[in-house]
Amino acid sequence: MKTDVYFVRHAQPDFLVKDDKIRPLSEKGMEDTKKVTYTLIDKNIISIYSSPFKRSIDTIKDFAESTGMEIKIENDFRERKVGEWVEDFRAFSQKQWEDFDFRLDNGETLREVQERNISALFKVINNNLGKSVAIATHGTALSTIINYFNPSFGYTDFWSIVDKMPYILNFRFNGMEFEYIKEIEIK
Repeated sequence: MKTDVYFVRHAQPDFLVKDDKIRPLSEKGMEDTKKVTYTLIDKNIISIYSSPFKRSIDTIKDFAESTGMEIKIENDFRERKVGEWVEDFRAFSQKQWEDFDFRLDNGETLREVQERNISALFKVINNNLGKSVAIATHGTALSTIINYFNPSFGYTDFWSIVDKMPYILNFRFNGMEFEYIKEIEIK
């Protein structure tokens, strides 16, 4: 029984808004939501899940409205909690990828991000066996999911997708067993 999960990394956000939870999409990001809809419309998706963060919800909202589906908010698909605003994001990210247990005060480790995202993913798969679903997510959260299934995926790979917004990956499962990941070209 094949299950397809389409992870949709949010479109370009407005980086002037520092609050991670309410950061909206930029003008370009809003325009790109139509491309997400166009790319997903023929994928036989029957359910949509999203991180609770505004930029993820807004990225998948046009698709949800176009198909008449509701967006199910799943708190565990949220982005990593950094703990404080980081000016040198590249150095911070590298340190986290080199040490999956590194965190700033009040922040999360990549291991914690991975564990909660993988747990949420397996619940979604279990509830949608043999079907196709979309999950609106974030760059770091998605990268930890990729790393779970492909442990060689690390900092350099993460950094290669940092500017891909939106970004869509198809994860295929046979029952609960992982088969592959492939990038979906955004039309």
